[in-house]
Amino acid sequence: MSGPRIVALGGGHGLATSLGALRTLGGELTAVVTVADDGGSSGRLRKEFGVLPPGDLRQALAALCGDDDWGRTWARVLQHRFSSVGALDDHALGNLLIVALWDLLDGPVAGLDWVGRLLGAQGRVLPMAAVPLEIEATVRGADPDRPGDVSVVRGQVAVATTTGLVESVRLVPDRPPACPEAVAAVGAADWVVLGPGSWFTSVLPHLLVPELRNSLVDTAARRLVTLNLAPQVGETDGFSASTYLEVLAMLAPDLQIDVVLADVEDVGLPMLQEAVDGLGAKLTVSDVAVRDGSARHDVAKLARAYAELLQ
Repeated sequence: MSGPRIVALGGGHGLATSLGALRTLGGELTAVVTVADDGGSSGRLRKEFGVLPPGDLRQALAALCGDDDWGRTWARVLQHRFSSVGALDDHALGNLLIVALWDLLDGPVAGLDWVGRLLGAQGRVLPMAAVPLEIEATVRGADPDRPGDVSVVRGQVAVATTTGLVESVRLVPDRPPACPEAVAAVGAADWVVLGPGSWFTSVLPHLLVPELRNSLVDTAARRLVTLNLAPQVGETDGFSASTYLEVLAMLAPDLQIDVVLADVEDVGLPMLQEAVDGLGAKLTVSDVAVRDGSARHDVAKLARAYAELLQ
């Protein structure tokens, strides 16, 4: 394939949006996905079978499906959720397919590669770690009646929906083994893209896996941060655009950032420019949002911005 070797890190809807844009560029695209989800269908399968939570991996695979009939159909199949009064209620078919292949094949990477082949996925999907993880956070003011109290919140869903201020996050186990293929992909990349997505539960956890963090620091790839369009209720309440970078720098001060991509209507741009300058990075401002009142990136606009930056 012609084009750059790109590794995109994150999870959930943010990573899926980024992948939908990045796959249009050609080249070699790899998604490295957070594996700490403990809610819904993923949480149930994780608890029952002791596997990696498949949900964010499924969303990444669906985002890499092509725009032809085959790709659109398989994306719908993967994302289809059963609705019943029985045990299958709310399970996504793609989650079941992934877990079935993990049960039949040797290791999670082989199973994900087979799903990718079935879909004709325009890229590869890898877990960031070789074991299922839990996210644990130190939160201030989780109890609204005691805003100054500090407590520990555990679990991806609990951290993402806390009403308090997240001050720090960590993984359980605290030094998990990285997926070797993910480490290798980062090392061989031309570009690494972090974000958009839930900052504490989808983006930053990659920097808490020692081997993956080392690869992100040491790679010769250029590193791009795609900023969120608005704070996430609970997890990043009160964040300005520059706060995301400040938290990132505190967690990984040795991680060089080369480019920061922000939306043209970000009201915090002057302060953001100062934060970007402090990182030694370049700020790129572009129209990348859906203009319907929601805080969502537009895949086509994001693709155009990435095409200008990553080629």
